[in-house]
Amino acid sequence: MNRLFPLKLLISILILAVLCCITGKLFSQEYRRWQINEDGSISWIINNNIPHDDHIEMSGKKISCVLRYGVHADSSFHATRSLVWPMLRTIPNNTHASLTRQFPLDAFDLVTVNYKPIIAEKVVSISIKGTLHVKSIAGNNLELTREYFPSTSLPVYCEVYTIKNKSKNGCLVEIPKVNNIYYTDPTKGTEGSYALHVDVFNVGHFQLQTNDSISFSVFYSGVNANEQVPVADVYHEKEKRLEFVREVWKNLVLETPDTVLNREFAFAKIRAAESIFETKGGPMHGPGGESYYAAIWANDQAEYIGPFFPFLGYAYGNEASLNAYLHFARFINKEYKPIPSSIIAEGTDIWNGAGDRGDGAMIAYGATRYALACGDLKQAAQLWPLIEWCLEYCRRKLNKEGVVSSDTDELEGRLPSGSANLCTSSLYYDALIFAAYLGEALGKEKKQLALYKKQAVQLKQAIEKYFGSKIGGFDTYKYYKENDTLRAWICIPLTMGIYERKAGTIAALFSPGLWTEDGLASLAGDKTFWDRSTLYALRGVLASGETDQALRFLHNYSNRRLLGDHVPYPVEAYPEGNQRHLSAESGLYCRIFTEGLFGMRPTGLYSFNFTPRLPSSWPRMSLRHIRAFEHDFDIIVKRAGGKLKVTLSEGEKIIMTKLIKDGDLVKVHF
Repeated sequence: MNRLFPLKLLISILILAVLCCITGKLFSQEYRRWQINEDGSISWIINNNIPHDDHIEMSGKKISCVLRYGVHADSSFHATRSLVWPMLRTIPNNTHASLTRQFPLDAFDLVTVNYKPIIAEKVVSISIKGTLHVKSIAGNNLELTREYFPSTSLPVYCEVYTIKNKSKNGCLVEIPKVNNIYYTDPTKGTEGSYALHVDVFNVGHFQLQTNDSISFSVFYSGVNANEQVPVADVYHEKEKRLEFVREVWKNLVLETPDTVLNREFAFAKIRAAESIFETKGGPMHGPGGESYYAAIWANDQAEYIGPFFPFLGYAYGNEASLNAYLHFARFINKEYKPIPSSIIAEGTDIWNGAGDRGDGAMIAYGATRYALACGDLKQAAQLWPLIEWCLEYCRRKLNKEGVVSSDTDELEGRLPSGSANLCTSSLYYDALIFAAYLGEALGKEKKQLALYKKQAVQLKQAIEKYFGSKIGGFDTYKYYKENDTLRAWICIPLTMGIYERKAGTIAALFSPGLWTEDGLASLAGDKTFWDRSTLYALRGVLASGETDQALRFLHNYSNRRLLGDHVPYPVEAYPEGNQRHLSAESGLYCRIFTEGLFGMRPTGLYSFNFTPRLPSSWPRMSLRHIRAFEHDFDIIVKRAGGKLKVTLSEGEKIIMTKLIKDGDLVKVHF
């Protein structure tokens, strides 16, 4: 027995090594630059993992900032803030006409301590929790902190700098007065010249004894040249920013045994909700990325983020979503000409440079789901004419094979999409189903609603016949008629409840040809990726019931986005945009859980179905303070022997408790 033990051990080791090799083809060893802290923040503790650079976008109602920051090989810190004022419009007043300027200033460079500049700085840690916070030391004498954040309501970007004396002797700190004003060229602004102010506050001479500290602030503000700079208190602005974070974190709370998923979900809520701008055309949720502000898109705002906000219960988000749909409603027409892809320049102009992208299907899909989840009868009635028009537009665009034709898709020609693509028809299919639910809630004619249901059945059959195919050895879908290479968007039918090709599609999505360490490649074998397809895919795979398989990929994706080298949000794309933190992708991340893991699908203004998918390794999971359907409720799922115990409660009131089998549908009506 003793002789055999080493042999058994050797065999076990060999088997383990083989398994690791196999797994490694899909996942590299889990890598974390950042760590999760007890207060909900994430931190990067600086050691030998430098140099390293990153960037993060933070937004308020009148300003956005892309902060590019990093730590040099000598442990010193650097940052450049790219500031965007969406409502200071430039000429030509097109999609990208938000006034943008870069400032590389580090305010510590202006300060002297004992009449000398601060030298030999070494960064200790950087943390993120709605603000970006940097801790450093300078020799053994000084402790330095920087904190970066936008104002929630003013056209102001804020920074707070603190110096703490750690020496045994007193020191003299000099903080100079700075009041720089940059006047822009009046011929380049729609309102003439703009004034950009850089102001330092709490200036002067300060004697610091041991452990004493002094803080000062820097404001970057932008106004019309004839306007006064808004008066702001940095600590008040910081508190408002933190209050915003607390507000979005207290609603729609994900609780699972996986802390990475919980935290990434919490952070995604910040980015999804913060990027709403107070324009002359009302509140407009904008993607961001230094390019897309004071404007709305049929995909980002109507399709991606609009259906999410009712679940979060963020009032300003719901207001922005309704505003977006009503802006699109301005363009419905008797001739059924295409609806614009984007409404730009604070609502004063449009962009339709890619032709018909399937925008009608995007809008109908998003508006029906938004209206149902909101649970507001008046809003639903407001949106019904838009939904009705978009559905009829799509019907008129059906080709002879029964699928929806369009000029392109949401990638706008970056990749081929043929004359009819899988996304547009799938979105139209879902919109028909949910329009029937919404129409019933509004008391619309049964004949019309029965027709929507019939059209959905016919369209589902047409999708299978037209797009169903064997691609790359998998029984899945071709993205368009002539397509012969696996595409990431084969995932879209899964998110719409079309599961006929589930096995082949999931196998293709998670195959080495499509899945990379950053999620799905847009095209098999390509390095280009767009997070939005990965986020749709993970939602769809979970909704289809392949829970454990999806969880492995979801965890690895979330770990990379939250704790890897570029944090803490889902991104747009790469190489295009260099992984910008566009905001609607964060809404799509959260929908992985509301619609995928918990399987929530509205069936009325005050009703929904859900199919919880509890992973086999989890004893429980919950979503708390779901704010949809004009209620504030919790869903708790626990393992109970071979079944699942599902509890739905509102405050202290238990609305429903059921024992179900995995995959069972639960119906809820308030």
